[in-house]
Amino acid sequence: MSEETKVENASKGKQSLTGIVKSDKMDKTIVVEITTRKLHPLYKKYVTKSKKIKAHDEKNEAHTGDTVTVVEARPVSRDKHWRLTTIVERAK
Repeated sequence: MSEETKVENASKGKQSLTGIVKSDKMDKTIVVEITTRKLHPLYKKYVTKSKKIKAHDEKNEAHTGDTVTVVEARPVSRDKHWRLTTIVERAK
């Protein structure tokens, strides 16, 4: 079974998010900032919200500034419930 097949099988029914890596200082862990824009119901202005999540990066291949996709996974530690699937764009 190839790695791509494993990723596809593991991500069935799981939520996936795209964000920017803010920190890669921990071993096998990256901190990803997820930014969303939502229309405020009363004031009709877009509100930007962001949250930081920790994701498991088995090969330590993502670095600060990269745009990555993460998918839900079983808990790896107390804070890590996400896993790196792909690096969409490398930092310049």
